[in-house]
Amino acid sequence: MKNIIKNLYEDAKNIKEKDPACRNILEAIILYPGFHAIFFHRIAHFLYNKRLYFLARLTSQIARHITGIEIHPGAKIGRRLLIDHGMGVVIGETVTIGNDCTIYHNTTLGGTGKDKYKRHPDIGNNVMVGSGAKVLGPIKIGNNVKIGANSVVLKNVPDNVTVVRRSAVLL
Repeated sequence: MKNIIKNLYEDAKNIKEKDPACRNILEAIILYPGFHAIFFHRIAHFLYNKRLYFLARLTSQIARHITGIEIHPGAKIGRRLLIDHGMGVVIGETVTIGNDCTIYHNTTLGGTGKDKYKRHPDIGNNVMVGSGAKVLGPIKIGNNVKIGANSVVLKNVPDNVTVVRRSAVLL
């Protein structure tokens, strides 16, 4: 229990440090849906690991209705995750996320529908996933990767790479 409280404090402190709009840690705890989603996920993940699957899913669904952020209780999330403007974020059951990552709104870390057991991506440390990005399938995203807004990633990405979507500009 002590570790859970310590990790939640780290999560709130991380929001304060990374988000210039956040004035203090108490504001992060009370007002930030990304923090609330992580709070509920840590409870749901605990229940999931105790094989209390129904209670775990119930907890995650309550969080989804409150925050607009859907995190499966089986997902393994590291320390200091920042979910910024989190509406529409989806994180699948077999996702792993390293430490010090940032995920923006309308992002999916999901499956392609073609895999059975390990269906979702592994995200390294210090990864930024831009708004609207889709990272799909049992792929590995390296450390210090930046995934641009609206990118679709279906293959492994090595460390220290920036992935962007090409688009046409109509004038």
